[in-house]
Amino acid sequence: MLAENYLMLKHMHMMFAVISIFLFVLRFVLQQVNSRFANAKLLKVVPHINDTLLLVSAAMIAIAIQQYPFVHAWLTEKILLLILYIVLGMFALKWGKTATIKRICFACAVATFGAILYMARTKAPFILG
Repeated sequence: MLAENYLMLKHMHMMFAVISIFLFVLRFVLQQVNSRFANAKLLKVVPHINDTLLLVSAAMIAIAIQQYPFVHAWLTEKILLLILYIVLGMFALKWGKTATIKRICFACAVATFGAILYMARTKAPFILG
């Protein structure tokens, strides 16, 4: 059944990914301009809900295409890049001690997101393949 719904899952996953990066960039920009909306509860809750849906759709796609982390190198690397993206995002939004560190981490997080997109399209690992 999951294989039959692959295209729907793929498009949902891509939509959640676009929403995820949009919300990340929005939150960062709002913080940089010291907007009062930067700490809005909605902007703290919605990204978690969206990212949960992103991960659930990713798991469903992996099952549908029968490719799994630690079995297929590209998917393993994609998950490792996801962890790096999350850590960089945390430094960009919360943990960074200076504005410069936050900006560098933000740029690196966006670049990491780009690498994740590239890997999703090509299914070609950078290192493990």
